[in-house]
Amino acid sequence: MPQGQPAVVPDDGMTTRQRRNRPLLAVHTGPGKGKSTAAFGLALRAWNQGWPIGVFQFVKSAKWKVGEENALRVLGASGEGGTVAWHKMGEGWSWVQRDGQDSNEDKAREGWEQVKRDLAAETYKLYVLDEFAYPLHWGWIDTAEVVETLRTRPGNQHVVVTGRNAPRELIDAADLVTEMTKVKHPMDAGQKGQRGIEW
Repeated sequence: MPQGQPAVVPDDGMTTRQRRNRPLLAVHTGPGKGKSTAAFGLALRAWNQGWPIGVFQFVKSAKWKVGEENALRVLGASGEGGTVAWHKMGEGWSWVQRDGQDSNEDKAREGWEQVKRDLAAETYKLYVLDEFAYPLHWGWIDTAEVVETLRTRPGNQHVVVTGRNAPRELIDAADLVTEMTKVKHPMDAGQKGQRGIEW
């Protein structure tokens, strides 16, 4: 299997193995479709490696039936790969701020407090903080605190954050940043989201 060759090997005193196995902070941002989808694909790889996975959805409705949730829950319970825990902390569509957001803001803060507890306890090896860029962008959660917490997290815990408008400080702190850009989308032609594609 190809493992890739880095363009630059830093003089940091680490061995190739140490550098290869260090925990990563990834950010999937931008206006295009596929940020969460890519993060859940990463979760599938983590499940295959037997890693415990924690998914934290920050602003999607707890009532919304997400296809990846069902699939990962089934896989997590199968006993063949890693375990999967799924947490939903918000209401409504992530890119639309609605009236009465106070409860959403509180739920997002509670979700972040749970992530901090799990990071301190080294509960998971992969954390998917889905749509977490939104509460940071909206100022619901302090970006500087998030960056410091993620930068100093103990052990070997990988974190992927998704959502539009990821703050510059988070992008600067990340090891891997992908910006999804939109070239075309069916919604541009008046087509609403559909089963099996959007959920």
